[in-house]
Amino acid sequence: MKRTSRDIRTANRYGVLRQIIARSPTSRQELAAATGLSLATVATLVGELLGLGMLTEVGFEDSAGGRPRGLVAVDTSGGALIGVDIAETYVRVELFDLALTVLARADEDMRPGEIRPEQVVGQVASAVGSVVAQAGVEAARVLGVGVSVPGQVDREAGVSEYAPNWDWHDVPLLGLLAEHIAFPLYLDNPLRACAVAELWFGAARGRGDAVVVNLGTGVGAGLVLGGGLHRGVSNSAGEWGHTTLVLDGRPCHCGNRGCVETYVGAPGIMLNLRESDPGSPLLHPEDQTATIDALARAVAAQDPVAMKVLRDTARCLGAAVADLVNLLDPEVIVLSSWVAATLGEPLLHEVREAVARRALKRPLAGTDIVLSPIPTDPVCLGAATFALEGALDSVGPRLPGGRTAATRRPVPARGRTAPSS
Repeated sequence: MKRTSRDIRTANRYGVLRQIIARSPTSRQELAAATGLSLATVATLVGELLGLGMLTEVGFEDSAGGRPRGLVAVDTSGGALIGVDIAETYVRVELFDLALTVLARADEDMRPGEIRPEQVVGQVASAVGSVVAQAGVEAARVLGVGVSVPGQVDREAGVSEYAPNWDWHDVPLLGLLAEHIAFPLYLDNPLRACAVAELWFGAARGRGDAVVVNLGTGVGAGLVLGGGLHRGVSNSAGEWGHTTLVLDGRPCHCGNRGCVETYVGAPGIMLNLRESDPGSPLLHPEDQTATIDALARAVAAQDPVAMKVLRDTARCLGAAVADLVNLLDPEVIVLSSWVAATLGEPLLHEVREAVARRALKRPLAGTDIVLSPIPTDPVCLGAATFALEGALDSVGPRLPGGRTAATRRPVPARGRTAPSS
């Protein structure tokens, strides 16, 4: 798709604001150096962001042999952003200020059998209302809500096209949410959300090429190529969890057999445990989180069954990660999401050894394999940045007198009501 001048302007606004969030306070000269934009362009974009109330002037710094440079910083009171992580076993919502600091959080467990779209929408609406009330934020200050849902999504239409673990097909998710939530809504999936979170605040920051491996109930890979998020022509890039690891192997929800996800996602790890010790007390058949937690504790205690399961899982994961190393030659591969966080360093150690046995030496020498350092939910954080990008896209260039021209607004209102605050 050809990029318009507005697309480029929005991307430049977004890039400048991203640098200010990372470096605040900073000067226009430093922003020009960091973004590669001209000083005149940066000055114009900073002026627009000041006019929108997203930035504030915070004084001056001395410059060698010249006039003091004006400094700008994020105005944290200039708005709020909400990130929604809809996962297979929970809904988590976090509210952020404009510096992307968490101000409030709400969690809703998703019980087995309660996965119909209207049930999930109800949980999201409840959690969004909760974080707004907790933070005491006026509804007018919420710039938008970024929503992450597993599977393939149509961002522009706001549709969950295919979520294999729930057998969702063409669910108009944002339209359903818009009946309960009055804020602008933006949709994507956790692969992109995790990748953006790492690019802004985590292990991919400052890296041109990175892969963020999302290990949860589902499995996938967020791709950062050439310093930017890679989506693919249909916004479906990164479905690495549905590449074939074992010919004619375990059946997968996607309809294929032997997918990576069936061996290293949480249900796959539970099956690894069941195959190793069918009567294991570590196994909680109806509770993925409890099983992975119990496995992590047993690994820490050097339980032999748990260690075997960890190594078997890491052997499969390492083979699949080695393919990413050989194919993409990235600077860093980040193990992210709740399974990776729970199994932690023992999993990382085993995966590194497994990758070293299979990857080509030259690309492996330039690739770091690390755990995500982000202390909060990276999916919520990444989803909030989608809302931020949408907010920057929803206003046009500055008009005479400092006003801004409204352009596109996402998801028509259709009788929505704001959560109480």
